[in-house]
Amino acid sequence: METREVLHELRTKNGFSQDDLAEKVFVTRQAVSRWENGETVPNTETLKLLSRLYDVSINTLLGSPHQLVCQCCGMPMDDSIIGKDKDGTPNEHYCKWCYADGTYTYSDMDDLIDVCVHNMVSDNFTEEQARAYLKAALPKLDYWKKYEELSDNGEFEAFKKKLVDEINALGIEGMPKVEKLSALVGSYVNLEYRLPSGMNAKFLNDQTTYLGTQLESEFGGDRCFGVLANMDFILICTYGVDGVDPELVLYKKR
Repeated sequence: METREVLHELRTKNGFSQDDLAEKVFVTRQAVSRWENGETVPNTETLKLLSRLYDVSINTLLGSPHQLVCQCCGMPMDDSIIGKDKDGTPNEHYCKWCYADGTYTYSDMDDLIDVCVHNMVSDNFTEEQARAYLKAALPKLDYWKKYEELSDNGEFEAFKKKLVDEINALGIEGMPKVEKLSALVGSYVNLEYRLPSGMNAKFLNDQTTYLGTQLESEFGGDRCFGVLANMDFILICTYGVDGVDPELVLYKKR
């Protein structure tokens, strides 16, 4: 679609009149009308406001002229997996696993490769081939080319290490020592609790990126441990290897 069509569709889909939208992005109704007639396009600052308002990338607002690719892991992206800046604006350079709330979640390329490889292996693509591909491709991406410039001087890694130490200090029976935490997104965890009313309530926010890992129980069997954490809490649960029947083991406010 052309930009004018995208802007009209997003406005009507969100239930805004032209006057409503004009007020939200600090322009006149006539300006909105001209966008939707194809006479003009929003300026850069207004595109950023529209991007945050509609939770889509500027690339989408402009009619998707190019395919977005995460400049950290190389994953093709659509609006559903784009990372966000601290103010909630979609950042079309990174996916939400590599960039969350203005923070880069990977500082070690080998750690990223370990995570990505498991999602790439198939009958036609071996682990060795996946590793070789990533080792050749990742250094060509902007994040790794500009790592020294983009680095937070180890602050996020220090935060992750502190979390790991706190988790291991809990001494959960049967849970192996946590070595590292990876970025996880709420919808991939599928954690729900049954309320007294009988309804299920989701504990996690699908739009939030957490840190976590999965560990097989030291006792063996068909259950394992799931670890989730962020700045506010540490959650340890145990569940079947197929991901069903989660049971809360420990929930700790940080």
